[in-house]
Amino acid sequence: MARVLLIEDEMNISEAIRFILSRDGYEVVAVHDGAMAVSAVQDASPDLVILDLMLPNMSGLEILTSLRANPQTADLPVMMLTAKGQGRDREAAERAGANHFMTKPFSNDDMRAAVRALTAR
Repeated sequence: MARVLLIEDEMNISEAIRFILSRDGYEVVAVHDGAMAVSAVQDASPDLVILDLMLPNMSGLEILTSLRANPQTADLPVMMLTAKGQGRDREAAERAGANHFMTKPFSNDDMRAAVRALTAR
């Protein structure tokens, strides 16, 4: 069973993603604050990180930059999730090393397909 670390501060979105992915057989660990995210990656040893762009205390881009700078997490698949779908946000996420970019709102099928693809690598 693949483990997904979800770093999302909006509880309703977090619960929706947890429900969708749990039904597909994924173990989902959720963190709701950017400051706890980097240590949560070390503790959870996830197969995939779903990372919100805008988080309290540390942005998703800062977290992603930290993950990519660490040799232990440099190749960890990361899906950036955001309500801000502007081109510059997507470009910033790609430059920082995001493997996939998904905007909110998203369809359940799109979420499942992206997670399957990223965990199959």
